[in-house]
Amino acid sequence: MTINDPGSSASSAGGPIATDVVIIGAGPAGLFQVFELGLLGIKSHVVDTLRHPGGQCAELYPDKPIYDIPALPVCGAQELVDRLLAQIKPFDPQFHFGQEVAGLQRRDDGTFHVETSAGTRFVAKAVVIAAGLGSFQPRRLGVEGADALEDRQVHYRVRNAADFHGQRLVIFGGGDSALDWVIDLNGKAKSIVHVHRRPEFRAAPASVARMQQLGAEGRMTYVEGIAAGLRTAEGRLTGITIKRTDGTTAEFDADHVLAFFGLHPKLGPIAEWGFELDKKAIKVDTAKFQTSVPGIHAIGDINTYPGKKKLILSGFHEAALAAFAIAEHLNPAKKVHLQYTTTSPIMQKRLGVSE
Repeated sequence: MTINDPGSSASSAGGPIATDVVIIGAGPAGLFQVFELGLLGIKSHVVDTLRHPGGQCAELYPDKPIYDIPALPVCGAQELVDRLLAQIKPFDPQFHFGQEVAGLQRRDDGTFHVETSAGTRFVAKAVVIAAGLGSFQPRRLGVEGADALEDRQVHYRVRNAADFHGQRLVIFGGGDSALDWVIDLNGKAKSIVHVHRRPEFRAAPASVARMQQLGAEGRMTYVEGIAAGLRTAEGRLTGITIKRTDGTTAEFDADHVLAFFGLHPKLGPIAEWGFELDKKAIKVDTAKFQTSVPGIHAIGDINTYPGKKKLILSGFHEAALAAFAIAEHLNPAKKVHLQYTTTSPIMQKRLGVSE
């Protein structure tokens, strides 16, 4: 696996990077697309707006268990990403993180010119869009001084839960992410204050009941309200002011603020590339998972078709069929035969499990 820094792109010093396929999105579907293409001897470059692989799994709930991955009764989201990265290692995918695909044009010879926000340029024979909900950013705290503390003491995701052990935490949000961390960090953090702007929650009822039980037992504090200001000393967060829904304010000491207000999902430039859309999703067929533009495919949450289910499992299936379609697109005169990794010497050699 090769990671290319946005500031040192191979194409910034010369011409565009020539490749078989550019994959837009490094979430589970995009990573598995690398694998399915690699089995067929097809090389790929992967571009993602985030600065790490894993997409929404790694960004939103890295420690949250997933129960519907075949043969894995339970699997953490980050664990799933790590397993996928290990699986695609034999194919040496090239990653370009922290870059948004800003331009996509079909060339006269049928290939595609792809350009990122960092100036990285590709000439690809095919493109796979595996961009999840599109590019997205967390909804931020919205109080003065929060930006300066971001990723130090104001957080919109949990990268390492142990960093918050023994700390005074204020956790915002009414969805699953917020309540999961209120529950998980209870007894590990020095103190927890949970803040939500209204009495209704979007989280699972069992999680809401557990949070309320912890509050009733005095093991955390729940406040209905919004952030009104931060208290700092020598550039470090020391506390936060909460404006309650009744108009009164409350002050709480805090070492860290965790805010889970959801994301701003948007298709971004993808919406301008001429695909047939349905409610901000890209329409595809179910044989090739090809868009309305031949040679460009879409898999995972970004696509739509009759019966579509937004499951990681569905994205894996779509990646497999898209790979076969791309192989036929790259070599239209050559029939692509189905081979099995258990018996195919060619595939086993590509995987590095045989000489």
